[in-house]
Amino acid sequence: MNALSLPRTGRVARSVVLMVRIVLGLACTVALFVGLFQLAGGADWWPAWAYAGILILLHGASSLYLWRKNPEVLKNRGRFGAGTKRWDFVWLAVFGVLFLGSLFVAAFDAGHGGGDMPLLLWPVGLILHCAALLLITSAMAVNPHFEKTVRIQHDRSHRVIDSGPYGRVRHPGYLAVVAMLLAAPLLFLSWWMYPPIVVTSAWLVVRTALEDKTLRAELPGYADYAARVRFRLAPGLW
Repeated sequence: MNALSLPRTGRVARSVVLMVRIVLGLACTVALFVGLFQLAGGADWWPAWAYAGILILLHGASSLYLWRKNPEVLKNRGRFGAGTKRWDFVWLAVFGVLFLGSLFVAAFDAGHGGGDMPLLLWPVGLILHCAALLLITSAMAVNPHFEKTVRIQHDRSHRVIDSGPYGRVRHPGYLAVVAMLLAAPLLFLSWWMYPPIVVTSAWLVVRTALEDKTLRAELPGYADYAARVRFRLAPGLW
């Protein structure tokens, strides 16, 4: 093989891997929604269809933008990097259970006489979700270290990012996810979804504090950055 062809071959291989991950993600999403429809009593549960459309269309558009703007972040979010904190594996497992549980609560609510939330609140949820998606996309666009696990990325020359939304809060990605979580009950029109969503959001705040503590202790320059950008998650609050 010609040495000049190696970079191109590597790019093709990464693209294939990314496509496989996207297909597997879509397959898992379809399987999840099949289960939700069964619990809701049928496939005529339109908020779930709308939510699936949001995930596929809007989040798909976000991924395409990031693929052009910062493809490294998509590649590295698809794996567990070396040095991931052990406590983070536990956190991720609990988070997954909590969020999936909230979806099943919404489905159960829909199938057992729920749906008393005013329809006018659905657009409010959509606006909140879209604003959160814009925020997390902008954060991922400027931060090549935006991975799915907490670790100091010694293999990738980890450095402090202070541009874009990181100039306002230290963890804009978590702020966006909290906003998406709080938008979910509005999008599913389920009041009963709020208790598990509040617990899930609180669990995310725990991770924010743990990651911030890790970065202060182990990432050079982060303590100075934290002195400049005072708020971790919510401007003016925390």
